[in-house]
Amino acid sequence: MTLTVEPVHPLFVGRVTGVDLRRALDDATFATIEAAIDRHAVLIFPGQAIDDEQQIAFSARFGPLEGAAKAILKGNTPRLARREIADVSNLDEDNRLLGETDRRRLYSLGNRLWHTDASFRKVPARYSLLSARVIPPEGGETEFADLRAAYDALPETTRRRLDGLVAEHSIWHSRGLVAKFEIDAEERAALPPVPQVVVRTHPGSKRRTLYLAAHAFRVRGLSEADGAALLADLTEFATQPRFVYTHRWTVGDLVMWDNRCTMHRGRAYDDTRYRRDMHRTTVRDHASTLDQVAASA
Repeated sequence: MTLTVEPVHPLFVGRVTGVDLRRALDDATFATIEAAIDRHAVLIFPGQAIDDEQQIAFSARFGPLEGAAKAILKGNTPRLARREIADVSNLDEDNRLLGETDRRRLYSLGNRLWHTDASFRKVPARYSLLSARVIPPEGGETEFADLRAAYDALPETTRRRLDGLVAEHSIWHSRGLVAKFEIDAEERAALPPVPQVVVRTHPGSKRRTLYLAAHAFRVRGLSEADGAALLADLTEFATQPRFVYTHRWTVGDLVMWDNRCTMHRGRAYDDTRYRRDMHRTTVRDHASTLDQVAASA
């Protein structure tokens, strides 16, 4: 088989064929995939009937894997055997649909907001890889936004204003935007707010990019109101249709995206009626965004 990468969207997203991710890849093939993710930011690998061990093996070639934040929720009995796999589903440990008021379901509703995976960790995510195992008959798409193209399209005065700004990110902020449920002190302490730059340089493409997420709630040096308004304005600008690709899932799809230069969100479906079982691996970045800026200065 010959690996090919076909552009899907005018700005980003590539469809990769001619590769079987169940098997170990030679160095040349892996290097081609690395170059493709730097160029396209989102890669679609259709027809990949992989299991968790194969997904972990492929993902780990890009770097160390991050455990799922949902694991710190009290009362969350893991459904999947490996901690490296985030359970992006609407199922409990017995593979039954989560109830409408189940804390795990309420927590997961935050995934419908535009976000970047693990920006609420000091060292955030580099890549995420999501494998479709079971999909609902309608709904449940995932939308992606190209934050490099969005940054390029900003007025020069706005880009100058953003230079050097730092926002604080918290998983509990984004979760509170959707569902009001009690979070105890131990859960909050496990994932405290962290600072991240608002604009960063993507190391692979060398392009400047916004770094946004629903997790961001405060901008240092601005009042809370002004910071929140700025973040809302940037998110609205960056998620215009011209910057967005919508992925309609097929069982066997594996989609990989670069969290350093994209946002994404899950779309609604009837989650109290239909199953949606997706398994995600997350590759950790090598340093915090602030440390990366300091190292490049």
